Amino acid sequence: MRPAAYQRVTLVALVTLGLIIVTGAAVRLTGSGLGCSDWPNCEQSQLVPDRGNLHAAIEFGNRLVTIVVGIPVLATFVGSFRRVPRRRDLTWWSLGLIVGVVAQVIVGKFVVETDLAPNLVIVHFLLSMVLLWNALVLYHKAGEPDVGTVHASSDGHLLGAGRALVALSMWVLVTGTVVTGTGPHAGDPDTVERLPYFLPDVARLHSVGVIVFCAATVVLTWHLHRVDAPSPITDATHRLLGAIVVQGAIGYVQYFTGVPALLVAFHVFGAILVWLAVLEVHHAIAVSPADAHGDLTERPAVLVQS
Repeated sequence: MRPAAYQRVTLVALVTLGLIIVTGAAVRLTGSGLGCSDWPNCEQSQLVPDRGNLHAAIEFGNRLVTIVVGIPVLATFVGSFRRVPRRRDLTWWSLGLIVGVVAQVIVGKFVVETDLAPNLVIVHFLLSMVLLWNALVLYHKAGEPDVGTVHASSDGHLLGAGRALVALSMWVLVTGTVVTGTGPHAGDPDTVERLPYFLPDVARLHSVGVIVFCAATVVLTWHLHRVDAPSPITDATHRLLGAIVVQGAIGYVQYFTGVPALLVAFHVFGAILVWLAVLEVHHAIAVSPADAHGDLTERPAVLVQS
């Protein structure tokens, strides 16, 4: 397998890992979370749901999406051995995807068995975000040169700013899941308990995090323009800022309109885009000239394994 072909495989894995987050949200937002009462069978005595049972079909369909995800994830691992030249770092990062998917399957089993306990649903979602991070790193590493050197930013302050943005985005993600776990869309309106918090309070906590995150992105963008930073970094921060603004707008609209399911779905999709965008900013800072003079340090390129 040629390097370009392998990188395309990693991109497919990244896209499908994002897809299953959206389909998982659809299960919850349609009230189908307990459409199947057992795992891996839909019911104790049968693998697939009965005809005409829409909620069971939606829930079981999401399980089948795991197969769609598993194929490209497995392909990244197998492809890392068939890639010419072979690189050990790609094998390890692709193995991380396999471990993550297996962990998601196990967590999904406990989610069903505990009747969609909100704490486990939160773990399920956040683990998906970790998998997206792993997949994005693998995609970028697959595009790195096999020989020579890889340039790395020498500006420690800018690298720190990038890491701070990632940390703030993680805070926004975690508080967002708490809002969701407290809110009305439980996955099954009749049986699922919600987190014992007052929804307006946790929503305000989440929105404050979003405001701080957005302000930090604005400040970083202004600083990058002031020092005439390279375009890959400024372009990445522009995309992140746009994603935050749109995501924040969706969040406020859904809150003041009674949290309609369709807007929640858009908000989940927006969370994926914001998370990927902030990771792209961090990556752009880490591998691009970080100051106006293009000061760079060099690190050895990844070793080529025979």
